[in-house]
Amino acid sequence: MAFNWLKKNKDKKAVPDAPPIPDKEATAAPSMDDSGDALVHEPEAPVNGSIEPTAAAEQQADSPVPAEEAAPATSPAERKPAEKKGRGLFARLKSGLSKTRRILTTDIDDLFLGKKLVDDDMLEDLEELLITADMGVRTTMDIMERISKKRSRIAGAKELKAILKEEILAYFDALPGPAPEPDAKPHVVMVVGVNGVGKTTTIGKLAALESRKGKKVLVAAADTFRAAAIEQIAIWAERAGADIVRRKDNADPAAVAYDGIDAAISRGTDIVFVDTAGRLHTKVNLMEEIKKIQRTLAKRMPGAPHEVLLVLDATTGQNALSQAKMFNEALGVTGIALTKLDGTAKGGIVVSICSGLNIPLKYIGVGENVEDLQPFDPKQFVEALF
Repeated sequence: MAFNWLKKNKDKKAVPDAPPIPDKEATAAPSMDDSGDALVHEPEAPVNGSIEPTAAAEQQADSPVPAEEAAPATSPAERKPAEKKGRGLFARLKSGLSKTRRILTTDIDDLFLGKKLVDDDMLEDLEELLITADMGVRTTMDIMERISKKRSRIAGAKELKAILKEEILAYFDALPGPAPEPDAKPHVVMVVGVNGVGKTTTIGKLAALESRKGKKVLVAAADTFRAAAIEQIAIWAERAGADIVRRKDNADPAAVAYDGIDAAISRGTDIVFVDTAGRLHTKVNLMEEIKKIQRTLAKRMPGAPHEVLLVLDATTGQNALSQAKMFNEALGVTGIALTKLDGTAKGGIVVSICSGLNIPLKYIGVGENVEDLQPFDPKQFVEALF
């Protein structure tokens, strides 16, 4: 039936998926040797009072010099960011999914106007609604095949919505559960994604979430090539009550990541978030550079990074799915954070991602505030859709 929908819409002007925002400094490759080791530099002077580690300068990878101790950090309780009061998480999620909910409620109700039984025309119209909600052609065809077999049970819009909920939840239930956190300290999370997806702000929100739990957090500002990226992540780290390791613009990002692990070990940090420069998933050379950063982290701390979190922008639709596939092939993504589900995106992309990838969806973002980044709850999400 997807072919019927495509045929019906062949004369409409095609609207391509929004392309990823290009990496403005794609030609400025970081300085690393062929083995993936960071070429280290002399330490820079602190900028704007930030805490600076000593660089792993002039040292062999197998015997690095520990990062310089900073001034004693404040306790987690003292560093705990203020939590903004407002609407509950479910209310914000429901508001963010308003566009999709109109498609899956009002439009489905309209399918039964003047009808009592599910016929082929109704199934074809339902298929078009699901594709319009950004569930993707393959996922939609799978859902429609199963709904067709259950059509005798459907006596109205209420029954159809209940079956749709069951089918969507089945995709989430099939995903692997989150891997148990390793005993290693610090726990290292490398955060990746193309420019413009909200990667830096997501790191800030995650740092705030962990600080609220009483954990000591450090952010390694390894996105050194994008203009103002270091200042941006520094502001978020301050808001979150987290330490930050930073160097000047155009510094070697792998060296910053290396120094971040050094500093975290010496300070007894619980969790490290490594910000990385935005990467076009279609540029092989740029993906190779970020793989070198991953290897550098592993050389400084065996087993690191313990997580590779991919940030995707929900407003890019099916292009987010292609990004996820390429990053997963290159880095072995362990979790996804989907941002900008704030009313402009179609929530069906969440279903499409979960059905097309075997990667847990860990977080969804439904707004700009710190509390608007939520751990993904499948049941709550499906209830918000309908």
